[in-house]
Amino acid sequence: MLISLLGIAALVALDQVTKYLAVAYLAPVGTLPFLPGVMELRYVVNDGMAFSMLSGNRWFLLIATGLVMAVLLGYLIWKKPESRLERAALVLVLAGGMGNFIDRLLHGYVVDFFATTFIDFAVFNVADCFVCVGVGLLLLAVLLEERRKKQTGGGQADGNA
Repeated sequence: MLISLLGIAALVALDQVTKYLAVAYLAPVGTLPFLPGVMELRYVVNDGMAFSMLSGNRWFLLIATGLVMAVLLGYLIWKKPESRLERAALVLVLAGGMGNFIDRLLHGYVVDFFATTFIDFAVFNVADCFVCVGVGLLLLAVLLEERRKKQTGGGQADGNA
């Protein structure tokens, strides 16, 4: 458990450092090349969530994010998932959610800076990456657990499969 909490803290710190660097060095210039033809660094502030949805709803986003983070943290602490994959997924989702929560709480917006240049996509940040990868891993963990239950016969409580 301690490892998971330290992991969350370390990832939140990494997210906050990257956002600090974006504000300090990227904001004054706006855009910098990063991976030519793939991605550039572009300073953007976003007062909404993904794709600027719910823009201008700071308090709703703070309350909703806070509730989701509390539920996930409670699940991690009290259920203590045995699967390393599930724990890693929860750590990533919690770290990303907390990183963006901190920004919204302190500034009223989230700093984004990764912009794809090969497709038209939302500008995002490190916390967003943590959440997306974490959700993907969580889905994988659920699918693997369901597969394991089917193989061992543990998923047929009512006898109908």
